[in-house]
Amino acid sequence: MATQVTVRNGNLDMALRKFKQKVARDGVPSECKKREAYDKPGVRRRAAKKEGIKNSQKRNRNNRERDY
Repeated sequence: MATQVTVRNGNLDMALRKFKQKVARDGVPSECKKREAYDKPGVRRRAAKKEGIKNSQKRNRNNRERDY
């Protein structure tokens, strides 16, 4: 499916900004980056675990700040 954006009143800059937002929301850049090189399953698993630890620490840090 193609991403479409309408250009209103000849405002190409705004249309380009909207297009970039739509593409980023669809996850196209991250998907391209992910498919750029092959990662072994173990490397992917370790990266996912590391990301989960980082996110849980971030959530805990935010919860502690709210308690004060």
